[in-house]
Amino acid sequence: MFLKSYQNEIILTLGCDGANSLVRKSMGFHHISSNYNHMGIVATLKLPQDFDNVVAWQRHLPNSGFLALLPLTEGLSSMVWSTNVEHAKKLIKLPENEFVDAINEALWKVYPKSGLVDQAMRTFDNLVRFFDLPSSSVTQLPPKILGCDINSRAMFPLGLGHATNYVGKGVALVGDAAHRIHPLAGQGVNLGFGDIICLNRILGEAVYSGSKMGNLLYLKEYETERQKHNVPMMLVVHGLFHLYSSEFTPLVLLRSLGLQATHALSPLKKLLLSRASGLRYWET
Repeated sequence: MFLKSYQNEIILTLGCDGANSLVRKSMGFHHISSNYNHMGIVATLKLPQDFDNVVAWQRHLPNSGFLALLPLTEGLSSMVWSTNVEHAKKLIKLPENEFVDAINEALWKVYPKSGLVDQAMRTFDNLVRFFDLPSSSVTQLPPKILGCDINSRAMFPLGLGHATNYVGKGVALVGDAAHRIHPLAGQGVNLGFGDIICLNRILGEAVYSGSKMGNLLYLKEYETERQKHNVPMMLVVHGLFHLYSSEFTPLVLLRSLGLQATHALSPLKKLLLSRASGLRYWET
């Protein structure tokens, strides 16, 4: 994408061309990447019209991956299913009815739990109730999937990627061109929106001060501010992926109690939600 002056002169090139960014490659920016050996299956799913579709769902699937639903309309949700390559190839080839059955099974199946983990969670929940804190034992049920929009099913590889530089002379990277993360926490789009809001503000400051949009001093300010936000979030999501990829009992216990504690402690929950949603950028 090019930003031009009134004289049709290119004053800033924006690299918004995804994880395999040609703009980034042409600038020679160093790019750190790691392959998760997982594929993401995406689709638009049909839900019952009487279902109150206002909640985003995410479920960890033992020995498989993650399945998440994001509301689109009253009767439609967007799905991303992160799973190993072999399983993904099977899912993408299934007829629609079998594909929908596989999604419903993944959402509703009751998986066996470790006795130690189950007992620890019950004990912690009793402690939470004793102190009259919010309990995680009362939960909403996921929707029943009725169908899948024709031609909405697709598959893509999942990985971690980060450019050590977001900017160069007259160039700025935005979104997946600068950073790529696993979709398990739904943070990819939030980080991209944060990039746009931050860059828009800093370019406005540059113009207001009489500088050109491509002024490297202002672009470096964008790079510094966004990397301070993006890198910690990427590390958290990367850590969560590996934490939830293991069925080692102590790790299962750690993540289960961690989720219960986060739900019970409202201030901590609000802080994490605010950080994840990027409210600081939406409100500026």
